[in-house]
Amino acid sequence: MSEKKSKKTVVSGIRPTGNLHLGNYFGAVRSFVKMQQDYHCYFFIADIHSLTTHPTPVNLQAGVKQVLAEYLACGIDPTLATIFIQSDVPEVVELYTFLNMNAYLGELERTTSFKDKARQNPDNVNAGLLTYPVLMAADIIIHKANFVPVGKDQEQNLEMARKFATRFNHMYNHRLFPLPKPFTFDGKDMVKVPGLDGSGKMGKSEGNGIYLVEDPADIRKKVMRAVTDSGPVEMNQLKPEPIQNLFTLMKIVSSPETVEFFEDKYNTCQIRYGDMKEQLAEDIIAFTTPIRTRILDIRNDEAYLAKVAREGAEKARASASATLAEVKKLIGLKCLF
Repeated sequence: MSEKKSKKTVVSGIRPTGNLHLGNYFGAVRSFVKMQQDYHCYFFIADIHSLTTHPTPVNLQAGVKQVLAEYLACGIDPTLATIFIQSDVPEVVELYTFLNMNAYLGELERTTSFKDKARQNPDNVNAGLLTYPVLMAADIIIHKANFVPVGKDQEQNLEMARKFATRFNHMYNHRLFPLPKPFTFDGKDMVKVPGLDGSGKMGKSEGNGIYLVEDPADIRKKVMRAVTDSGPVEMNQLKPEPIQNLFTLMKIVSSPETVEFFEDKYNTCQIRYGDMKEQLAEDIIAFTTPIRTRILDIRNDEAYLAKVAREGAEKARASASATLAEVKKLIGLKCLF
C-alpha cells in the first residue's frame, strides 16, 4: 500500500483575525506539528470566512501574513503539510456554490453559530453568516478529509459538513465524500489554557490572552494584572477558579519544581501572589521568546512567505480540482471525455 493510500487526511482552518496566543499553541498548533508526520494535513488561513465581519483590505492582508508567519514559526513544515490561503483555491468557492443548492434555509437558521452571531451583531446578519457551515463543509470535503480538529464551538458545523457530504453522496448515488470525523487528540495533548481574567479559556475575542509574538514588557504587565484574591485562610484550601487558572498556566510553562514550590506555599498559607506572578511571567517569556524571534524573522521575509503561499496553493488546488472534476461529472455540469 502506498504512503498516500495509507495516510488519512486532516483539514483545519483558522481565521486571520488576530495573533495566535498560548491557548492556540497548546490547544491546537503544537498537535498540528506532530500530526503532519502521520497524516496528509491541509492547514489553511480562512480569509474568505473572515469577510463576514468586513475587515479592511489592509487589516485582512496583514492578518493573513501574520498567521502564516506564526504557523511556520511554530513548526508547521510546508514540505510536510499543505499550508495555504483559502482564497487562493477558487475551487472551494465553486463547491460552496454547488453545496448551497442543497442546503436548506431552516437547517441553516437553526445552527447555534448563526443564532449567536445574529444576536451579537444584529446589524450585520449577512448571507455569509447564514451559509458559513456550507463554506466550512466545502473547505473540508473538497480534500476528502477523514478528520477535522474542532473545538466545542465548531462541533455542530462539522456535523453539518457530514450532513452535506451524506446528502450529496445519496443524491448522486455515489460515495464521493468520506464523512469527516472530529479529530481527538491524546489526553496528554489536550490542554485547555485559561485566560488571565479569572474565568474561562484564553481567547482572541475575550482579550484575556498572551500572544506568541507579544513583547516581554507587555507579558509582565498582563500577568501582574491577573485576577487573584487575598490568599488562602486554611491549610490545603481548595483554590478558587482565578487562582487555579494561574497554577494551570504555571504547569504549562514552568518547571515541575517551580510548580511544586508555589503549591506548597499556597497549601501552607504562605503564598505571595506577587512572587508567583513574577515567576510565571518570566517563565512565559522564556517559552515565547524563541517563537517570537522566529515569527519576526519570517514575517519580515516577504519573499519566503509568498513562496510558501504559492506552493501551498498549488498543492491545495491539485487536490481540490480533482475533487471538483468528479463533482461536476456527477452533477452533469461537465462530461469528461
